[in-house]
Amino acid sequence: MVSKKIVGITDCGKFDNYSNWISEFSNEIEIVKLSYRLNNFNEIERCTHILLTGGEDVHPKFYNQPEMLKYCLPTDMDEARDLFEIKVLEYTQAHNLPLLGICRGLQLANVFFGGTLIPDLPSFGKLNHSKFMEGKDRYHQVNVDANSFLYSITQSESGTINSAHHQSAGMVGAGLVVNCFSPDGVVEGIERKKPNENAWFLLVQWHPERMNDRNTSQFSINIRKAFLQA
Repeated sequence: MVSKKIVGITDCGKFDNYSNWISEFSNEIEIVKLSYRLNNFNEIERCTHILLTGGEDVHPKFYNQPEMLKYCLPTDMDEARDLFEIKVLEYTQAHNLPLLGICRGLQLANVFFGGTLIPDLPSFGKLNHSKFMEGKDRYHQVNVDANSFLYSITQSESGTINSAHHQSAGMVGAGLVVNCFSPDGVVEGIERKKPNENAWFLLVQWHPERMNDRNTSQFSINIRKAFLQA
């Protein structure tokens, strides 16, 4: 039986935040950076777990709504990254690897399963989800479905999470279901409709890896623990 966890984490501008969060309490975890820039997709074959990180906007052509391009940030898209991480998603599903998606990770995974995105929340009437002007994360409440897989992890129907995004899930992908919302109705988490029929799978819109209370909050530490135990 394999005891060491080998976690593949997709590359992004704040990669170290994710790597440190995953590995800080264990010497039995190896981190593999997966990146098209490194041309190292084959490294995924070593991985026991996959974490999809935050970052750039997903190009709307991948959810068949090119007309939404005007709402995206033109300097904040990377189609090569989109394509690379779609391959990562294909691999995780074909080989039943536990998958945790964070922020952009939620968005790309939802698109992978046939869902769509709201390309810019303020343009569609939803404010107060992006960072403050000084660059600090916002914090707001989240309401969790008591019948959800997420609830079985957090053991809480509500809590405080951080927020730093301008896009979100729109129509939810095939086989997936929303497990929590912000008070103004923005999707904050997604899971499988039938979580016990496939490998561990959770998508969250917040950033558990950099919450102020990440080592005590059930919306951070519980998620990390459940992911690594999968």
